[in-house]
Formats: sequence, C-alpha cells, structure tokens
Amino acid sequence: IPQSTQDRIWAAVAELGYRPNAIARGLRAQQTYTIGFISDNIATTPYAVQILQGAQDSAWQQKYLLLTINTGKDKEMKKAAVNALLDRQVDGIIYATMYHRQVSPPENIRDVPTVLLDCYVEDRSLPSVVPDEVKGGYEATRHLLQHGHQRIGFVCDASGVDATFGRLAGYKQALAEYGIPFDESLTQYRGYSISQYGYEGTLELMQHQRPPTALFCYNDRMAMGAYRALRHLGLKVPQDVAIVGFDNQKLVAADLDPALTTMALPHYEMGQWATKHLLKLISKEVDTTPIQHMLDCPLIKRDSV
Repeated sequence: IPQSTQDRIWAAVAELGYRPNAIARGLRAQQTYTIGFISDNIATTPYAVQILQGAQDSAWQQKYLLLTINTGKDKEMKKAAVNALLDRQVDGIIYATMYHRQVSPPENIRDVPTVLLDCYVEDRSLPSVVPDEVKGGYEATRHLLQHGHQRIGFVCDASGVDATFGRLAGYKQALAEYGIPFDESLTQYRGYSISQYGYEGTLELMQHQRPPTALFCYNDRMAMGAYRALRHLGLKVPQDVAIVGFDNQKLVAADLDPALTTMALPHYEMGQWATKHLLKLISKEVDTTPIQHMLDCPLIKRDSV
C-alpha cells in the first residue's frame, strides 16, 4: 500500500477512534489474550488485594487482560463464574482463595489451563501456589529463640485450616532444633483472626505458673489482642514479653506500638507466580505436570522483639 494511502488510513483511525474488534480477532487467532481470575473474597479484602495486584501486573506486562469475578462463598456463583469465563473464551483461569486451604472448584474449570492460588485440590491434579506455612512458623519461632527466649507461647487458630497445622508444625520444629520440648500448656487454641481471641489466649498463658517470655501469634489481629492483654496486666512489649505475628497486615502490624515483628504472607508474589505459570501453560512452554509450588514468608523485623 502506498505511503500516502497508509497515512490517510491512520489519520482516519485517529480521527474516528477506531478499535479492532477484540472478539473477532480472538476467534480468528484462537486466542483472546484474556485470563479469568475467580476469587472468594480477595477482591474485597484489603490485606489480600496484593494477590490481585501481582496477578494483574504480570498479566499486563504480557499484554493480557485480567477479568476478575468475586464469588464469596456461593458455590453456584463459582460455577456460573467459570461458565461465564469459558463463554468469553478466556485463555486460562486463576482460581484464588482468601486463605490457604483445600478446594473443589467446578470440574469444567479444567477445560482451559488453570492455576490454583493460595489453595489446592486433594489429588494435586491442578498446579498451585501456596505460602510455606511450616517454614513461616519455624522462622517466627526461631527468631524468638535467637533472642534468648525459651518459654515461647503460641496463640493458635482453632479452625483447623492448613495454616494452623503448618505454623504449629514450624513452631514445634524450631523448638526441637534448640532442644526445647514442646509444652502443650504453652499453646492456646482460639477462634480465627479476631483480636479478642488473642486477648483471651494471652491472658490464659500469662496465668501459667511459669509464664512465657515471648509469644508467637497465629496472625497479626491475634497479636493486637495480645498487646491489649499485656497492657491490661501491666506488662510491656518487648521489655517483658516479646511478640511475633503472622500475615504482615499493613493496617495492623506497622501501626501497633511498638510496631509488630511479623511474617509476611507473599500475596503479591503468589499473584505474580500464578499468572506467569499460567501464561507458560497457555503457550505450552512448560510441562503440564501440575507443580505444587510454595513461596517463603519473609520475616519483617520491627520493634516487638
């Protein structure tokens, strides 16, 4: 086409704001350059929204669009979400949960390449990325041990999710490495997340005949309750009792006084990994063997130890 004709065409494109029909292009190329992202509450949860940000950033770098559907706990909505994404011929799907657990996604999700984020299926037949809960619990406890604490209490979640078992296992592993026997009386099992449970569990632990000099709290909100309990008892953090939390919730950990030392859940990194691995599956760059990938939870040192 002569240059003069090309120039006239591009001038018309600019004047009219013309855009190619993405659906038609997708039908012709058999690829829509869109990824479906299904979550329960991630899209509406402030401290986990980094998962979505990591996924979106990685998708955008490769010129992919992320279509997000937040389903809550509604199983029928999950099925409808998968069907809606398949109807729109997405190239792949990321299926994400707010906390680490086993899931049973709709079976037809397997019609396209799929990666599970912060969750897994029982038979491990789909690739997944989750935080290394055991190592996180180990590093949190070891940090306290390295500061000379030997009486370390654990204010633990009682709901029995994977994070509970993993963090407890890491706690026991670190104690064993330092030759300290696990003491069941230094573990308080409470409800999930609420700071009141951290408050109640800490009060119970501090009534022990030999109370702990340090606490490992299942998450930051429980640690917030532990701070309140220690203030109630006239004790100071970290002078009297050191505390390590888990999650690195931005609106909690950094704003406590003193600022909370905690283990950060790798939300952004999980979102990144899920998207990058999914794009490799879509382009057939990797073996389809379902990888079960774990990411480290880094220690964020502040002032509570």
